[in-house]
Amino acid sequence: MAEQKHKQEQLQEFALASVAELSSTFSSSLPQSSPILARFSAASGVAELRFHRESDAIDGYNVDLGTARLFKLGPVRSVCICEDSDTANKEKSFSSGVTIQFRDEEESRAFHCAFDQWKNEANVQARLDKLDLTPCGWNGDGFNINSRKRGTDLPNGVVSVSKSKFDDKVEASSAKMYFHYYGQLLHQQNMLQDYVRTGTYYAAVIENRADFTGRVVVDVGAGSGILSLFAAQAGAKHVYAVEASEMAEYARKLIAGNPSLGQRITVIKGKVEEVELPEKADILISEPMGTLLVNERMLESYVIARDRFLVPNGKMFPTVGRIQMAPFSDEYLFVEIANKALFWQQQSYYGVDLTPLYGSAFQGYFSQPVVDAFDPRLLVAPAISHVIDFTKTKEEDLYEIDIPLKFISSVGTRVHGLACWFDVLFDGSTVPRWLTTAPGAPTTHWYQLRCVLSQPLYVMAGQEITGRLRMIAHSAQSYTIYLTLSAKMWGPGAEQGGILQTSSCKLDLKEPYYRMSQPQPYAMAQDQQPHQLIHTQDIPIQTEDIDEAELLQQPSQNSGGQLQ
Repeated sequence: MAEQKHKQEQLQEFALASVAELSSTFSSSLPQSSPILARFSAASGVAELRFHRESDAIDGYNVDLGTARLFKLGPVRSVCICEDSDTANKEKSFSSGVTIQFRDEEESRAFHCAFDQWKNEANVQARLDKLDLTPCGWNGDGFNINSRKRGTDLPNGVVSVSKSKFDDKVEASSAKMYFHYYGQLLHQQNMLQDYVRTGTYYAAVIENRADFTGRVVVDVGAGSGILSLFAAQAGAKHVYAVEASEMAEYARKLIAGNPSLGQRITVIKGKVEEVELPEKADILISEPMGTLLVNERMLESYVIARDRFLVPNGKMFPTVGRIQMAPFSDEYLFVEIANKALFWQQQSYYGVDLTPLYGSAFQGYFSQPVVDAFDPRLLVAPAISHVIDFTKTKEEDLYEIDIPLKFISSVGTRVHGLACWFDVLFDGSTVPRWLTTAPGAPTTHWYQLRCVLSQPLYVMAGQEITGRLRMIAHSAQSYTIYLTLSAKMWGPGAEQGGILQTSSCKLDLKEPYYRMSQPQPYAMAQDQQPHQLIHTQDIPIQTEDIDEAELLQQPSQNSGGQLQ
């Protein structure tokens, strides 16, 4: 197979052993020294297949991919048949075609796979034409699609504008880096090799075949296309894999290399805020979670895709997300961060006094959330949850997230901050399945996140800890975090008392400290007895502020984020 890409137009070329037109001597006049080429191309957004001699691109035979069909006659021999382009006589139906001789079986399989992929794209284009939509450009991955009637209501219920909502709320420089990052295979590999993540998605899809069989699926932010392939394995009627980065090209290749599944998958390059699809989806699938669930702000795109493409009462995988929070005590981490600023306490650094910047440096290090995997015994109180129901939440609800905090300390210790992680639920009709990133559970590429206070709190067992976690979205596709924790008076007469001590911090979720070491055994604090240590199984999920407590139960070991 010879495959060639041109900047002017996207195309795929195959060198063939021979081609013979069924109704003429097309191949007999071709000299043996001039190889036959089959070229798939998309000039002016129209997909076509052309057979011609390598030395003469003009004299050849064109095939309309919209009406063409390809059949195998043998391991290395096929026939391609399509409706005749001559429609002058409307009372008769004419057919024409060519027989194709391949050089080997591998070339035959590759050609059939490419034919199915390009034909799928041609069919999508035909459906868009009926809807009065036009592709902005064809890039070999699929369509980037807008409406011909600018400013009018589109079939999926939105009004098309020249600038998308994504562009309005995200800095161009941030978007460029974001799509560049996810356009690289090494980063996709990092996510694919997170076997807790990938295995849980696979289990959630395959165990719930009833939700996918015969259904139209939209993969939001498809990346490598792995979730689209899972959906096809589960029997999806058709999958539209929407991907805005250059990873769309790799997804097309991966899908084309799995022809039994790829014939039901169409890769569309573009943002979900901008593209149009020819039909509604019965189910959305996506991996929109970032650090602390909300980082990178892809949840907003997931919700937009729901509003634009999902049929009423359609399913979403994942369905629900929960941010889990608990105060922690980690003297080692606190000292590690504080010591980073000691450099700025030098009074004669090459004759320069650095101490004027010490305070700023100290606060700067504590403004970085810490991303790592920590020992769950560092938690000093049971965790609480904040629930985001992806099927109901509004995009605007994700612009600012305000969570009241209330804990009862289980031990007497110094509280160094707030630990956070998240779970998501795939609420399948057959097997609901959780993916958890909790401490103590198998580690994922998300790890956990901790907000460290520059001024720790001192608490005793039974003392109430209150506060607030407020996250405000910003245009760099992340959040500014405002955390306040307070220790209230405790013991006899505490109900008449007030706040005893308070500590606050401001952090940028976009700029974390990636510590990412595996959990290490920690020595017990001097005032901490062995029976006082909190174990993972001792930490229930409190759901007093959750309307759907029956649905959102603590993920058990048998339904957590791993294959059983």
